[in-house]
Amino acid sequence: MKVPANLNISYGDVDPPETPHTMSIDKLFPALLECFGIILCGYIAGRANIITSTQAKGLGNFVSKFALPALLFKNMVLLDFGNVIWSFLWSILIAKVSVFFIVCLITLLVASPDTRFSKAGLFSIFATQSNDFALGYPIVEALYKNTHSEYLQYIYLVAPVSLMVLNPIGFAFCEIQKWRDQRDRQQSKLQIVGVVIFQVLKNPIVFMVVIGIIFHFILDQKIPAFMEQFVDGLANSFGGAALFYLGLSMVGQLGKLTGSTVVALILLITAKLLVMPLICREMVELLDADHTNSGLNHSSLSNYAFLYGVFPTAPSVAIYAAHYNMELQVVTSGMVLSTFLSAPIMYVSAWLLTIPWMDPKPLMDSLQNVSFNVSIISLVTLVWTVTVMFLSKKFKRLPHMFTLNLFLAQILACVGMILWNFVVRQDSFIGHVLTFTLLYSSLYSTYVWPGLIALSLVLMKRGGELKFAPGFLVIAGWGVPALVAAVLLITGERMPDTIDSAFFYGRPQNICTSVVLVFSIVLGGGSLMGLSRGTWDFKYQVLERDSMLSTTEDLRPQSCPDTQTIPDMLEPAGTGSINRECHMCDCAPSQPMPDMIVSTNKNDTLVIEPGQCGTDCESPGCLLAQEEQQRQLADRQVARHVLLCLLLTVSLLANLSSCLWWLFNRVPGRLYLELQFFCAVVNYGQGFISFGIFGLDKHLIILPFKKRISNLWHRMKPEEQPQLVVSDDIMMTCTQFTTYHKEQCVRDIVQKKRCGERTVADTFLGIELVEWLLQVGLSQDRGEALLYGGRLQQGGVLQHITQEYGFQDDELHYRFTA
Repeated sequence: MKVPANLNISYGDVDPPETPHTMSIDKLFPALLECFGIILCGYIAGRANIITSTQAKGLGNFVSKFALPALLFKNMVLLDFGNVIWSFLWSILIAKVSVFFIVCLITLLVASPDTRFSKAGLFSIFATQSNDFALGYPIVEALYKNTHSEYLQYIYLVAPVSLMVLNPIGFAFCEIQKWRDQRDRQQSKLQIVGVVIFQVLKNPIVFMVVIGIIFHFILDQKIPAFMEQFVDGLANSFGGAALFYLGLSMVGQLGKLTGSTVVALILLITAKLLVMPLICREMVELLDADHTNSGLNHSSLSNYAFLYGVFPTAPSVAIYAAHYNMELQVVTSGMVLSTFLSAPIMYVSAWLLTIPWMDPKPLMDSLQNVSFNVSIISLVTLVWTVTVMFLSKKFKRLPHMFTLNLFLAQILACVGMILWNFVVRQDSFIGHVLTFTLLYSSLYSTYVWPGLIALSLVLMKRGGELKFAPGFLVIAGWGVPALVAAVLLITGERMPDTIDSAFFYGRPQNICTSVVLVFSIVLGGGSLMGLSRGTWDFKYQVLERDSMLSTTEDLRPQSCPDTQTIPDMLEPAGTGSINRECHMCDCAPSQPMPDMIVSTNKNDTLVIEPGQCGTDCESPGCLLAQEEQQRQLADRQVARHVLLCLLLTVSLLANLSSCLWWLFNRVPGRLYLELQFFCAVVNYGQGFISFGIFGLDKHLIILPFKKRISNLWHRMKPEEQPQLVVSDDIMMTCTQFTTYHKEQCVRDIVQKKRCGERTVADTFLGIELVEWLLQVGLSQDRGEALLYGGRLQQGGVLQHITQEYGFQDDELHYRFTA
C-alpha cells in the first residue's frame, strides 16, 4: 500500500482514452459468489459425510467422461475461427510452455534424484493446467459477455493445449520415474512412449476435442437438430456438477500437508498465481505489439491474459497424482490453496483493470478505506480466535504461546489502522506519531512472528521442549519490531500531503520494511525447510499419535499390575460420581446384543461386565476419559502451525515484492496498484487466516455445537414418539456385523486398558475401527467407515466410554456394549 503523492497510475504519456469499459465488473462478484458458493456446498457435503469420497468418484467420472467432453464437442463444432486473434492465442501458448519448462528444469536441478522425475512432471502440470471450464469460464462470461463475447471461445482453444501437448510430457516424466522405481525394468523406452500416447488418446476430453474439430468442418459449424438437445443436456450439466465435485475433492486434502511439502507448495503457488499471469500478460504485450487491433482492444487482451493466468489449478491434476501414486500431498494441498487464493486476486485484478486512470488522492482514499474495512472485520475474528485459545487452555503450551503473541500483534495492527483512519485526517503531530508507532510496531511484529513460530517448531521437532526460556523469543517478537519502528521515527522524515501509512516516512520506511520482511522470510523459509529433514516428518504427519498411544499401552493390566506404573498425566484427579465418569462402572442395564456377553477375570484385576454394578471400582474418574482430555491438550497442532506460517510467508513475499518494486521503479504502473490492494488485504486481514485455522476448535466449538443442535432437535420431537427408533438398514448392519465380523474385530483391535485403579475395560480407538473396516473390506473409504461405525453406535453395538461423543475417526475410546 505504497502510493506516493506524485504517482500517476495511467497509460504513461498517453492521455486516458474516453471509451467505455472493456469488461463488466458489476457481474463479477455474483459470478464469484455463485462459483465459490457451489464449491462450499460440495465441501460441506463431503465434510459432513453426506457424500463419501467413493460416491464422489462417481460424480467425478460423470463430469470428466460425459459432461465435459460433450461441452467441448459442442463448442468445437460451433467455434468461429474467423474472430480468433491468433497472436493472443500464440502468446498464451508460449507463456504456458515457458512456465512448464521453467518449473520442470528447476525441479530437475533441485529435487532429490530419487523422485525428481515424478516431481518434474506433476509440478509442471500443476503450474500450467488451469481450471478453465468449471471456474474460469463463468468468470470470463461475467466479465466479457456483453463487451467481448468472442473472448469466451479462447477458453476452448487454449485448454486442450495443456491436455494434448504439455500433459503428455509430464506423463512421460512420471512413466520414467515409475520405470526407475521398478526392480526388474522390463519396459523399454519405446514402450514408455507408447503408454504415454495411449493414455493421451484414450482421454475422452482429448478425443472429443479432435472429433469436434473434425465435425466443425463437416457440419459447417452447426450441430444437427436430432442431437442438439442431447448434447446441450450433457453440456449444460457440467457447470454446477463440476464445481460441486471440486468442493468434494477438497475435503481432507490439507490434512495431507507435511513438512517436506512446504517449500514446494510456496514455489508452486507463486508460479501458478503470480508468475503465470505476469508472463501471459507480457507475452501478449510483446507479440501483439503491432497494434493491428485498436489500442483499447490491445489493452483489453493483455488484461484478459492476466486474468486467465490467475485461474487456479484444475482438480484433474490430483487425479493424475493419485493414478501414479506420486506427490499426492503437494498436489492436493496446492490445489485447495490455489483455488481459494485465486478468488481475491481475480476480483481485485478485474476491479482495478476496469479503471483506465486514477488520481493519486482518490487512489489513496480507496486504499485507506479498504484497509479500514478489512481491519474491522478482521478484529472481530481475531477476538473470537483469542477467546477460543484461552478457553481451550492451549495458550499455556508451546508453540501456542507464540501463536497467541501473533494474534495479539494482529489485533494491535487492526486497532492501529482503525485509529489511523481517524487520526491521519486531523492536524495533530503527537497523534500521528503515537498512532503510527502503534500501527507499525504491531505490523512489523506480525511480519516477525511467523518466522519465530517456524523456528520454534524446528527447535521442538524431536518432541521435546525448547532448550531455553520461551521469553527470549517473546522478547525478539516484540523487541525487534519496536526497535525498527524507533529507528524509523528518529531518522525518518515525514512525507507531506499523504495519508498512506505505508508511505508516511517515504523511502526510509520502505527500506526498514524490506529489512524486516527479508529477515522474517529467511528465518521462516529456512525453518520450514528444516522441518522436512530428520525425523520430524513422521511425527508431523501423525501429530504425535504414537506418543499418545504409548500412554494407552501403559494402561494394560498385563504391564500395569500396580497403580504405581500409571503415567502421572493419567492419575485420578478431582472427585465425582464413578457412575457418571466411567461408563464401565455404570449400574444402569445396557442393551445387550445376542452372543455378545463376554466374561473374563484374570489375576486380581476386575473386569466390569455389562449390567454389573461396579461397586468395587475404586477410581474417582475414568482414566481413559482423562487420557482423551490430555491428548487434546497435548496436541501441538503442528500441521495447523505449518499451514499458518506457509500462508503468512506468501503474504510476506507479496509485501517484499511491493517494497522492492517501488524502490527500483518510481512509475510502477497498474499492476503495482493491484499489488497494493492485495497487500492491504493480507496485512490487515490476517485475522481471517488465523480464524480459519485456529478459531473453530473441534472439541470446544464444533462438537459441542453439534451436540447442542442434536439436543434441541430431540426436544422438539413429540413426547409420545418413542425415544429410540432404529431403522431397518441399521438393524441389518448391526446383525451382519455381530454375526459375521464382531468376533474377528474383537481379536484384532480390542485391548484391555486400565480405566480405574483396580478396573480394566475392553476398549478400542475409533480410528482403529475405521482402519479395520477398510482392511477387511466392509468400507471403501474412511467416510463410509465413519458411517458404518455410526450405524453400529445407533444400533447399540458400540458406544463411547463416557457416552460423550458419537462415533468419530479419532483417538477416542469406544467399547462393544456386550
